[in-house]
Amino acid sequence: MNELPVGRRVAHWRVRRNMTQQQFADRLGKSKSWVDKVERGVRRLERVSSLREVAEALRIDLEMLLADRSAPADRAATGVARGVEGIRVALARYHVVAPARPPDVAQVRARLGHAGQSYRHARYPELLALLPGLLDAAREARATCPGRAADGLLVSGYGLVALVLVKVGQGELAWLAADRGLAVATAAADPWLAAAATVPLCQALRASGRLRSAVEAAVVAAHRIGPGRSGAAPAAGPAVRGTLLIQAALAAAGRGDERAADELLGRAEEAARVAEPGGTGGESFGVGGFGGESFGGGGFGPAAVEAARVVAGAALGEVAAAVRHEKLIAGDGWRWLSAEHRAAYLLDVARLYASAGDGLRAGRALLDAERTARGEVHDRPAARDLVGVVARSAAAPASLTRLAATLGVT
Repeated sequence: MNELPVGRRVAHWRVRRNMTQQQFADRLGKSKSWVDKVERGVRRLERVSSLREVAEALRIDLEMLLADRSAPADRAATGVARGVEGIRVALARYHVVAPARPPDVAQVRARLGHAGQSYRHARYPELLALLPGLLDAAREARATCPGRAADGLLVSGYGLVALVLVKVGQGELAWLAADRGLAVATAAADPWLAAAATVPLCQALRASGRLRSAVEAAVVAAHRIGPGRSGAAPAAGPAVRGTLLIQAALAAAGRGDERAADELLGRAEEAARVAEPGGTGGESFGVGGFGGESFGGGGFGPAAVEAARVVAGAALGEVAAAVRHEKLIAGDGWRWLSAEHRAAYLLDVARLYASAGDGLRAGRALLDAERTARGEVHDRPAARDLVGVVARSAAAPASLTRLAATLGVT
């Protein structure tokens, strides 16, 4: 039964209740043709309210019409927990023993690039398994081949660890990892490396509810790499600075400071006008951008700033945020954003609609997020909780109720 489509389940329970299609249709106040199309899958039950009516007519619980896949969901949660523990152990290794054979710095960089691609596609369980070994490799590279290149690798490793930990709801541990990355960058006396390291730090601070600290850290880092302050800027300079300003704006919006958020986003727009289209927001990470609560998604530019305006507007209770969202996803800039970035942003939009009591649009945004980057919904505790909340709305799409059953959050 768990593998049957909804229409087949309806037919199964109708037969068990000894009802003809006509009798069942009469109970529902529908035509026999309607029932036949539902059972054959020609007509889909798109609303939770329709599913509930069918379940009541069949005298069964709503869950009986939905796939029960809570066991796979439990296994996924267990895998994430195991991965987090592996990172915790790796962070607790304070002493690095130099290997007999120096590591290949280029190979470590390539591994980090692969990890960045995994992040851009929201493959968080895979990353949690890879990152402890990758972090050790970056430490060994710095111990045996000291210099800016090795510093950048270790900063990247710590930053990526922090970003993934934020995704899986480990804000405090993420803060620890990001702080270590910033310490390495600060010791290197490189303001651009420190600026890149500050982005995941701000993510961790925001995830931990330390919004004032996130604003201050981002603004100070952006100021230090402002025009004329740090020599020749790298190609990704405007994107790094713009991403920091976005982080500061989101934290300010979270604190209810509308004026500061608007001013910071205005400065981010200025950076976006001179940034390369689709450019990264973190040269040392090999990844960039931001997506709702994420950094590392790729594609800093006007669309990234506009997405931030929607998220900030939602936090500040602006009615126009929903209109901005519709314009954003219809524009050409949307394609510059990575799958992770777009999916994380759609989760924020779903929260916006849910807070406004619009279960239908909230549900659609969640389903779009899952189609865009499955891991953003399946592997993030906050996303699963949101699915459970929205699925209880009578206006939510029926597909969302099935997703909630799959995730075990019904």
